[in-house]
Amino acid sequence: MVPGWTVRGHARHWGYAWYRIRVQVEAPAGERLALAGPSAVDDGYQVLQDGNLLGSFGGFSTPTPVIYSTQPMMFALPQSPDGSPTTRVLAFRVWMEPSTLKDFPDVGGLRTAPLLGEAGAVAANYQLLRFEDFKADAHLIVLAMLFGLLAIMAFSLILFDPSDRVYLWLGATFLLIMAYDAVSVLVAATQHLSVARGDLIRSVILHPLISAAWLMVWWNWFGLQRPSWLPRAAAVLTLLYALSIAMDRGLFFAAVPHPLSSAFSIIYLVTRLLFPVLTLVCVVLGIRRVGLEGWSVLPAVILWGIARFTREFQFLSIHLTWFPFGVQVTIQDIGNILLVGVIAGLLVRRLLVTVRRQRLMELDVKHAQEVQRVILPEPIASLPGFAIESEYRPAREVGGDFFQIIPHISDGSLLIVAGDVTGKGLQAGMLVALLVGAIRTSAQFDLNPLVVLNVLNQRLWGRSEASATCLALRIAADGEATLANAGHVPPYLNCEPLEIDGSLPLGIVEDAEFTVLHFSLTPGDRLLLMSDGIVEATDVNGKLFGFERIQELLRESASAAELARAAQMFGQEDDISVIAITRTEAKVTCPNVSVAKLEKLSAVSN
Repeated sequence: MVPGWTVRGHARHWGYAWYRIRVQVEAPAGERLALAGPSAVDDGYQVLQDGNLLGSFGGFSTPTPVIYSTQPMMFALPQSPDGSPTTRVLAFRVWMEPSTLKDFPDVGGLRTAPLLGEAGAVAANYQLLRFEDFKADAHLIVLAMLFGLLAIMAFSLILFDPSDRVYLWLGATFLLIMAYDAVSVLVAATQHLSVARGDLIRSVILHPLISAAWLMVWWNWFGLQRPSWLPRAAAVLTLLYALSIAMDRGLFFAAVPHPLSSAFSIIYLVTRLLFPVLTLVCVVLGIRRVGLEGWSVLPAVILWGIARFTREFQFLSIHLTWFPFGVQVTIQDIGNILLVGVIAGLLVRRLLVTVRRQRLMELDVKHAQEVQRVILPEPIASLPGFAIESEYRPAREVGGDFFQIIPHISDGSLLIVAGDVTGKGLQAGMLVALLVGAIRTSAQFDLNPLVVLNVLNQRLWGRSEASATCLALRIAADGEATLANAGHVPPYLNCEPLEIDGSLPLGIVEDAEFTVLHFSLTPGDRLLLMSDGIVEATDVNGKLFGFERIQELLRESASAAELARAAQMFGQEDDISVIAITRTEAKVTCPNVSVAKLEKLSAVSN
């Protein structure tokens, strides 16, 4: 390796330069000669013999040549017609990019000598150099494959826990790193991607994105919410970092004066250091939040820092590069490989924690199902003067519909409360348990439907996003009924909906006023209460089950179970609950009814 023209009297010169040499060639007739291009050159060149172009390294068809990373080249020389000695003039027209001036202090032109000789020997040397280049780039290929596998692993873990954004950020980060290494291989080993475009993709696009992605990985890893400005600061830093790199590398040299682009070097250094600082802030906050477990990520952060600041080690003349078995290995490669292992271990550990948490959640859901089965009445109940059917089909494991059937032994009346909590799932199931407990407690003191709704409204008022539609119905032994409604679907009496004014659901207004309706049930009358899950059942074409189908089924004397089944098969979207109350002929009450019989009747609704 020899110094370039910048230290041999042509400082700060960039652009074209010529190298010429006269060579006395003596080759037997029929023997082919070849020229091996220089193994190191700044930056591209054309080869000419006696003024005739033999070939080039780089693209010279445009006003500004396209430059590729230095690679071995071989050019065939024309044969001498008779094998007599000839003098040939070999010339190299070299082009150097202006940005190359910033790479090293001695850049410029040919850094190694070309090789002239018999074609077979030159070809063998060419193949050897290509193999050496492959070994030098092998670590990038391995790293690209490793990070690609990690990306697949991270994205596949989303299936286990879609709510955990860490897997998405890790998968995106690994994809960016894989792309960075793949682009590096294309630039170093092929002429498919120029140095300028490769630098633009790696340094201006991928490198800032990778830095920001790692920051967001640890932000989500620890589930941080504060400081809330940090994600926005990361976005701004990413844009500033990309711009400063582009200006510092002179990628916009044709449009921006060189002194101005040099001024961006300071911004580049500041933004380059700010990302590790913010990452360290995330880790410290995470350790404070989760305690000892947070220290497990520290090795990964340290290895990332080592891999990130390899250039600074080189600037301090700390050359951490080794060549085991002729393959180049740097401290950055070692850091990245160890990082892959550490991250893989952290992902497996996090997956185990996720699986354990999901099992506990499934157990909680099963317990909630058991509780809901206990607090809901039996599907069919027979009470003096009434025949009652009920059907309940939740849309999920735990539903948001609820109803209670509470007979009053002393006067033979019956209290029925039915409702639908906003939402679905475990949270709705917890609200159901709360409301059922409030219903049972309230019914011990007052069976007035309006009083029951007011008690329930007070229980829900002030709870975030907690509301429910509900109706309370009391039927006296003589058939006189009082209905209080809080936004629930009106009941059907003998196939026709009861006319009752609308009102707000529970939990919306503290002192809400609920509509009250009085009517009578004669023997044989059938009253049907249902949730909106029947009306809002939707088929594949988006058509609702609707009120007309309900009335049609009721005219056919469909049972509660048949009505619920029809809506479910049509296309269940929400919880479905149906209660059918038929007033039967009053029975003569025996004066000697046992206490045990009374207790059995009072326990029918559980």
